[in-house]
Amino acid sequence: MTSAGPSNGTITVHVDLISWVNQFVDGPGTGTTELQEQVRAGDTVRTVLKQVSERFPKLKSSLWDENDRSQLGPHIEIIVNDAILGVSHELDSSVQDGDRITLTGQYIGG
Repeated sequence: MTSAGPSNGTITVHVDLISWVNQFVDGPGTGTTELQEQVRAGDTVRTVLKQVSERFPKLKSSLWDENDRSQLGPHIEIIVNDAILGVSHELDSSVQDGDRITLTGQYIGG
């Protein structure tokens, strides 16, 4: 196994929760709350999101589809390194040391 980051093979991925979404991780419901997640080199976006949501049950119930917990629900948008999920990353794309995953509310209307 090749090691990225510290000698134990872990990497750091930054998870930003913006606006009302951060209330699900005990944030103020405004601004940005940043978490730093330690994961193994080769882990995926899905792994990071599952790890965070296991620690925060309110996030888990809001982020994942209520009928299929392996799929994202409809209310939170995921951005990976400044691109919306599905553009240059998928849930099962590998993350790299220093990657940034942003969770923000989906806004619909006009």
